[in-house]
Amino acid sequence: MVLTGLIRKLGHQLAEIRARALKNILCKIEHSLICCADLVQERLLFLHLLEWFNFPSVPMKEEVLSLLNRLVKYPPAVQHLVDLGAVEFLSKLRSNVEPNLQAEIDGILDGLFILPSEVPELYSASYQTSQTELPQQPETLTGYFPQDKSTFQQMEVPPRPVAANPTAKCLKFSTFPWLPLTTADRHVLSSNESSLRSSNHTLIWNTCELLKDVIMQDFPAEIFLQRPKIVQSLLSLLKLAFGGDGRHRLALQSVSCLQQLCTYLRNRLNFHRDPSFFSSKQDTVSQNSSLSYCHEARVTHHSQNPSPGSSSPRPSVVGRTGQRPRGDGQDWDAVSSSGSSSHAHVNSRVSIPSPLDMVHLDLPELEAEDTLELRFQQLSLPQLCVSILESAVPLLRTGSRQMIIRVLELLAEDMVLIGEAISADIWDDSSLFAIDMKKKLLMVLGSLGDSMCYHKSNISLEQPEAVLVHHRMAFVSISLFAVRLLQTLLPVEKASHFLPEPMSAALFLVSLDMPVSLEYPNIHEAVVAYLEQLNSENYSIYKRTAEAVYSLECTCNFLSDVGKEGEKNLLELVELADQALHSFSYHQHFPLIKEIICICSKIWKSAQASPLLQGESQKVFLRMLSHPLLQVKVKTYHCCLEIVKECLGVHNVSKPVSSLCNGIHFLLHPKVLYEISAFGIQEPKNEVNATAKAILMHLLQGRLRMTAPTWNKFIESLCPVIPVLQGHADTEDPLGNCILLLSKASSDAGEGILPCATRLKSILRLLLVKKPSVRMLALKLLASHLTREEGADTKRPSIDARVLSRVTNLFIVKKPIELKLDDRRELIIKLETVEKVYDIFISDDIDLILRKSAAEQLAVIMQDIKMHAMVKKLCLTDKIIEYLNECVSQDGEVVECLVQPSLTLLRKVLCADPVLRVSLSQQPSLLTLLFRVSLIFHEDCTVVTEVGALFCLLLFDEVSRMDMWSDNPSNKPSSPSVFSLPVSVSRRYHLPVHVLGHHAVSPYSIVLPLSADCLALKPVSDMLRIAWNLSWYHGSDNLLKQMNSETKIQEFLDTLKLSTEDTLTLKMTHTASGLKDCLHSIVQAAAHREVRAALTRMSFYLLNDRLSFKGGTGPCGITLKSLSWHTTLNRFLQVLPACTEDEKLLIDIIHFLNKLLKEQRKNVSVELLNWLLELLLRHSPNPLLELLVLTESQAREEADDIRTAVRQQLQKELVALFNTLLLSSVALTDRKCLELFYVFQTQLALKLLQCLRVTDAPHFYGLPSLERTLRGMAHLTAFPGWSSHSPFTKPLEICVKYLSGLLEVITSFYVEHGGNAMSFMGKGVTKSTVLCLLHLSHEMMAQAQSSEWMSLWFLPLRSHSEEHATTQQGLAWLIPLWVDRDPEVRFTSLGLGSALTTLETGCVALANSCQNISGGLWGTVVNILLDQSECSMVRREAAFIFQNLLGIPMPSVIIKDYTWQGPCVHDEDSGLSLIGKPALQALLYHCHFYEHLNQMVKHCYLGQYMFDPNCSALNGTSEGNDLNGLDDSFKFWRAPSRMSSQDRDPSSLSTLETMVAASSASAEFQPLVLCTAPLPEASHDQFVAQGQHETASPRLPHDSSLSAPLPRQCVFVTPPLLSAMCSLLDSLLATTPGDTANAFRQARLIELLCSVADATLVETSVQELRALLPASPPVEHTQAQVSFLLEYLSSLSRLLQSCLVVDPDLVVQDELLKPLITNVIRVLTICTKDISDIELISAFYQTWTHLFNLLAALLRKAGPASFPSITMGLARYVLQMCGFV
Repeated sequence: MVLTGLIRKLGHQLAEIRARALKNILCKIEHSLICCADLVQERLLFLHLLEWFNFPSVPMKEEVLSLLNRLVKYPPAVQHLVDLGAVEFLSKLRSNVEPNLQAEIDGILDGLFILPSEVPELYSASYQTSQTELPQQPETLTGYFPQDKSTFQQMEVPPRPVAANPTAKCLKFSTFPWLPLTTADRHVLSSNESSLRSSNHTLIWNTCELLKDVIMQDFPAEIFLQRPKIVQSLLSLLKLAFGGDGRHRLALQSVSCLQQLCTYLRNRLNFHRDPSFFSSKQDTVSQNSSLSYCHEARVTHHSQNPSPGSSSPRPSVVGRTGQRPRGDGQDWDAVSSSGSSSHAHVNSRVSIPSPLDMVHLDLPELEAEDTLELRFQQLSLPQLCVSILESAVPLLRTGSRQMIIRVLELLAEDMVLIGEAISADIWDDSSLFAIDMKKKLLMVLGSLGDSMCYHKSNISLEQPEAVLVHHRMAFVSISLFAVRLLQTLLPVEKASHFLPEPMSAALFLVSLDMPVSLEYPNIHEAVVAYLEQLNSENYSIYKRTAEAVYSLECTCNFLSDVGKEGEKNLLELVELADQALHSFSYHQHFPLIKEIICICSKIWKSAQASPLLQGESQKVFLRMLSHPLLQVKVKTYHCCLEIVKECLGVHNVSKPVSSLCNGIHFLLHPKVLYEISAFGIQEPKNEVNATAKAILMHLLQGRLRMTAPTWNKFIESLCPVIPVLQGHADTEDPLGNCILLLSKASSDAGEGILPCATRLKSILRLLLVKKPSVRMLALKLLASHLTREEGADTKRPSIDARVLSRVTNLFIVKKPIELKLDDRRELIIKLETVEKVYDIFISDDIDLILRKSAAEQLAVIMQDIKMHAMVKKLCLTDKIIEYLNECVSQDGEVVECLVQPSLTLLRKVLCADPVLRVSLSQQPSLLTLLFRVSLIFHEDCTVVTEVGALFCLLLFDEVSRMDMWSDNPSNKPSSPSVFSLPVSVSRRYHLPVHVLGHHAVSPYSIVLPLSADCLALKPVSDMLRIAWNLSWYHGSDNLLKQMNSETKIQEFLDTLKLSTEDTLTLKMTHTASGLKDCLHSIVQAAAHREVRAALTRMSFYLLNDRLSFKGGTGPCGITLKSLSWHTTLNRFLQVLPACTEDEKLLIDIIHFLNKLLKEQRKNVSVELLNWLLELLLRHSPNPLLELLVLTESQAREEADDIRTAVRQQLQKELVALFNTLLLSSVALTDRKCLELFYVFQTQLALKLLQCLRVTDAPHFYGLPSLERTLRGMAHLTAFPGWSSHSPFTKPLEICVKYLSGLLEVITSFYVEHGGNAMSFMGKGVTKSTVLCLLHLSHEMMAQAQSSEWMSLWFLPLRSHSEEHATTQQGLAWLIPLWVDRDPEVRFTSLGLGSALTTLETGCVALANSCQNISGGLWGTVVNILLDQSECSMVRREAAFIFQNLLGIPMPSVIIKDYTWQGPCVHDEDSGLSLIGKPALQALLYHCHFYEHLNQMVKHCYLGQYMFDPNCSALNGTSEGNDLNGLDDSFKFWRAPSRMSSQDRDPSSLSTLETMVAASSASAEFQPLVLCTAPLPEASHDQFVAQGQHETASPRLPHDSSLSAPLPRQCVFVTPPLLSAMCSLLDSLLATTPGDTANAFRQARLIELLCSVADATLVETSVQELRALLPASPPVEHTQAQVSFLLEYLSSLSRLLQSCLVVDPDLVVQDELLKPLITNVIRVLTICTKDISDIELISAFYQTWTHLFNLLAALLRKAGPASFPSITMGLARYVLQMCGFV
């Protein structure tokens, strides 16, 4: 433990801690406390020693390299370092260190280059391959270690369950467990690989076919990664895609092979992920201990080449001689079938050779490979995925539809694997492996982007329509794939750092593709998200284009809604109109303007209109008046003028005035009049300003045509705008004259159009106008006003013509005043001082000179705004006005010296106080006062300028406030120190002040989203054009109807009309339209080529559904459900093909149907199934079924190679279609469809039987045909009752024929070839055949009236020795399958055994067939059941067999002629033999059955996966990881079980008996040591050590001591296995009640079993099924998990009920009952209403039934103890339902 801690500290972040740990280790080595031989087993040590140089601070370099140099002399160290990529790392490090250290590195590298053959045998045979432990800190795993795929490690390190690869954090999964191969298998692969490199096209084609049909069916998919030459050859064949002479067809074949490989790799991933199939077996050869072998032979051999007789514990039957390793798919395990002369001689007194005699396994041939070198060369899953991307993506630029669709289907499969293998963390990983992966991925993404741009840019009118269609379909599908790939690999937030420019450009094109955004909105959203991160300019263009598109939609919706009859939602219309304004620059649909203005007029007509509606409509109107586009302004002003004329025209004299003039109310608002006055009449373009002037003229002259309220409203609205309007006053201009009239009095009494104060201000304002004639008129008007002023006689000056003639240019000053004030942070002058100065200024007792000085000082002080507040309190303004009044009085000359500073003071106060300005501007007396002052001082420029400044502040106050005119007034008032005027005012007046300008452009003007440059971009203009048409016609469907319609109604500009390219793009992208077009093409087709092209296009749509996450509910699936496409394809499916071209076309049709069914499998339509089934059941001709079996004439025709290949492909597609059809029909509920399906099953069964019979002779089967036939049979026979729907053949007859054929196959492929012990060739046939036999056994039991059919399962076995040529009937052929290399074969064959043993005749037959096996059937089954290295599903089936054996009554003593004696045990020392129940007890005792069971329950694994499918992967316990450790692997079986079947000489007694060695009888049971590593970062503890008093540690330390002499194993016991064990224990309890109950009590089994029953897991899984979150596991997996847990609860409840009958005390314990009853009630109260799966609901009902029975039994048998717990549990549930808990 100390050493482990020191090694971990070598990776610490602090250099001081690392150095201290290194010194400690070196010191221990120096003093021999530890030796190098111990250190070399610690892989983590080498990881940290290499990582030492990756830290910023690197002390003790020499010591680290010296230690590595010492350790590299040991082969395990070499292995670790090579696996960690040390060669590449040290080579790069060498150039970065000092010369003296370079020599050390050279020495290490020399040590690493030792050839594997030089490794001493001692080391190569002493260590097992196992899993390395993940370091605690995953961040230390980045760096230079890309090759860590599988590692060698000392046996003391516990192998972990399948877990994440620690190589780099960027990998979820790296490599599969290593699989060694026989010489024959290697030869097969080598032969196929060399064929792929041939220059003979036919040979390459045939080899690809063989790979798909046979090799990949037989060999596990990972073999092709571990020996990657075939994959590399296939990848190189992809380059032929651009070649001529038919070479592209070879590329298509390669694509097909790679796609199939990806699919099978995914299946293998799922297999390794399944806890029920996890096995720690080293499966180079089986280690099943149920078989007897020579103990001495097994113990002594440790050499690399053990003798054949001692090396194979696998049972086998006799093999046939002769081998034919030709690599043509017809050769088998040549080693296994090479004769029996090398069989080990095992003496037995049974003269008949055992069917389980060991066959010769050529282990030297197995081990002749350089495993280390091969592993170094193997491809990891990420490497394969990226290699496929690299090789296949360039093919997307070919001109072949077929090539592109096939490549995309390959890439879709590859992408799934990428998601399983590569993490998004790859972009943050700095390891060499990750850097290389990133480089390749970026190249791929760049190439993808180029392909997308290529297809997009090639859609032009210069090409034929077919080419355009091709490019469009390719662009859409490639785009969907590219986005899915990005989502899989690259987080959006990292896009800007990594995504290449071509992909960025391509995403920009996709974002602007309107049809794609409509058809695949989720993909479009993803594209926009990436684009936002990638390119700000392109994203900005997209966003603005999207705004324009939305505006177009609003435009069309507005026009549509306006045209509708009935009541309209005016607010909604106004909102639409507002949005519509933004796209005028594009669509220029000017009728819209009139509609909007009419709406505005209508809204303002009504006195009851809501202020909100009026306000919103006014905003829209103002934006139209100020629109950036000149044509819009022109049209708007013209339309307004028309309305004004209509309402105020002379022609309306006879009409009621009130009803007409209300129509102009929308113009009678200050903001509208301000816009017209400030911008309309000042517009440079005559079309606008002339119209604006006309509008104002009509309004100003329309008093007689308006009602009084309307006129008053107009004048009220006009008053704030007069300062702007008067700038245009002119005596020579009609509008100017109208404006001047506003200032004139209409009567001698002084009344006028405007109120008195307003009119006075307007007159004074005219003094500032630039035109002298206007100023002269203003003086005349003023003279009139002043003469009528009250007290005019007492005021200076007297008004006469002489005075006025001198002041025409009074306020035209040369030096305007700056109005700006200061805003200092701190007060410079004290407030007390200011008060004193003010007191001097206002004091009448102080001399005028001092008061003037005080006023001047105050003027300086008032330059600071902060001083104003105090002065306001002192009433300064009133005092100044008092002085001015005194000045204009007759004796005012006295105070004239105070006027100038007083005016300055007043100006500064008004500048800073808008409120005071408003107040004073409403006082006519003040205004005339100021004017008189200016007349008195007309020669004093300073005073006149100050008065002029005050006039500016008071006369233009209305237009100085920006918030009054803003579109969206701000709540924050503008700074008080800022006084500004509209630019239009500054331009039209001579102002005596310098003033800031505002509103250079209209405050209501909008910014158009798209500039002219953007509109010139083709993608933008295309998007807008299509968007306009889609909006105009309200959707794709209507637009497409209009396009197909003969009547073309053009209601908008020609520039908005769709181009031919647009039309094609829309049709092709819109799935419904595209599919209709395809069907139309098929109907109209005159040749095969046209139909095939249409089918390819339909395949594109199916693929698009899949790529856009839509599955069966995508647009293609939905459309096909609604279209009558069945009729279109009927013509090809009801007629037998007449030629090869017909057959090729039929292949394409069937392939499409198969893909369609697969895509819709979860939601397949009943109509589709009905159509297919009716088609398949029609009377002759029935091409689909008839073509499965060739007629004699067809067989004769097959001399033609091409025709042969086409026929085989056709049959392959047919079988695939039928298999998919069968799977699609699992959840059928439609009665008619079910009836058709039942009949189809039996018809298909008979056809497949014919296929099986017409295959070649047993010794030379046509493998492709046989493989697919058997796969079809496996699918078919899985359905109960498949044989019972033939009108001519009885079900049992069909079953018997099936049995005959299948037994012939299993005989030829397995039995007669010695069990095919190691070869993978033929494994596909074996697996399918055994599965068919399993299904068949259930069907025969269901159909047979008696058990006589059991004898039909017996096979005669020939002896390998001629002199003993006797035959033996039985099921011995089944036994070798139980220990097959493939766990699925073991599981299925044991399942077959459990099915057959449900009948007594089956038990007897199977027991008789095991007579030559040591321990017999009982020993075999028990040892498989207790085999910890075996997977749970295999052990489960063994448990079922054991249970079935217990079901037959057995005697307690030997009874002659008794059919079933049960087990038989013989003790060597005492000579005592036991049979029946005593033997059973002895067997269970000596194999420590209950102790094993105790350990099994404690380590039940309750997770769904071996590793998280979303974040981790395999680095797992391998299948035969270390070939040199084969003999050591037998230790797995010597230690855990002391049964004599392991240790005795089989010749001592009949092998039917189970021997018990005296030496082992007293041996204490050694508990199994289990690895309890949980799922990485699991959300809950899925690996539960139930019932233990202490919590299992997450990971066992390296040096933890073991109590048993066993290599540590991962043991995974799953709920299905525990369910079987509960059933088995139930049977044991019935067979031997007392002994079993005592055993339960001693092993505390009931408590442990109950502790596993946790309702929380069921509740959590049900919640997952309801939520269906994106990150949730697949629904099927969660449903299976719930079913397993429910099955366990059912089995447990039955066992507990039996315990209550036999011994209630086993159950009636407080610590057991309370949690048990709580869990039972929680399961009973789970709500299942949202669960849609019928089978799962049925499982719940069944479980609830058993649980209610258990509660009833508890109340009956243990009422007093259980009643309180049950009632409390139910009460708690009721309270929860009522919300009290």
